[in-house]
Amino acid sequence: MKPPCFDYLAPQTIDEVLETLAAEGQDASIMAGGQSLIAMLNMRLVKPSVVVDVSRIPGCNTITEHGNELHVGATVTQRNLLEHARLMEINPLLAKALPWVGHFQTRSKGTVCGSIAHADPSSEIPLCLAVLKGEVELRSSKGKRVVPARDFQIGMLSTDRNADEMIVAARFPNSQSIKGSAFNEFSFRHGDFAIVAVAVVVTETIRIGIGGMTDRPEVRELPMLSGDALADALNDLAWELQGTDDQHASARYRRDLLRNLGKRTVEEALQCHV
Repeated sequence: MKPPCFDYLAPQTIDEVLETLAAEGQDASIMAGGQSLIAMLNMRLVKPSVVVDVSRIPGCNTITEHGNELHVGATVTQRNLLEHARLMEINPLLAKALPWVGHFQTRSKGTVCGSIAHADPSSEIPLCLAVLKGEVELRSSKGKRVVPARDFQIGMLSTDRNADEMIVAARFPNSQSIKGSAFNEFSFRHGDFAIVAVAVVVTETIRIGIGGMTDRPEVRELPMLSGDALADALNDLAWELQGTDDQHASARYRRDLLRNLGKRTVEEALQCHV
């Protein structure tokens, strides 16, 4: 299919982007890597009057360390972040999760913040942001605000971003207080969206994040469990979240995946625990 007609703008500064968003509101769509937006345009799932291409704005493609946080700019690609020299050292969960995101080709175009903005409930990057208790930095012509990950994704492809705002950075806390981490997912083909994804970090507790079970990432804190006690806790979580039936899998299948994939991922994270 072909996309609907729209105007195309390629601003040179963030201020120009914000002026356009303030003027156009819901009729404007931001494009960075275009891996989600182009497909949605072609299927006419979205029909903006203007597409605002932010991919070439100077200064938006930076990865910087600020205190105990990794700040990832609006146009940093998933490949850029995966190849960051210190990623495994400062944020091993992201380093373990990013190879599961799409394919080499899509990671070379798709952006980290674009994945967070798209807010697919099975997506790996929003799940990691939620488990790490990260934040999303937003700007509009009115100013800046920072939203915790737990409040940002509010449903299926739905976020707390207002129509006049742009995500300018994602903030991922580093691993100083994390003693172990692991990530696993199941899909029928590598690179497809996960049927169920599991991210785990170990601090004084086991923090487990589940993607693909509901319309947003689900994060729970568990005590330090193992064996039958861990299996029982994951069974309780599976029944709490229920899962959904769709063309990819049944709710029952998703619950079984959570029990088995969850146990394996928690055990991997605990093996890193020191």
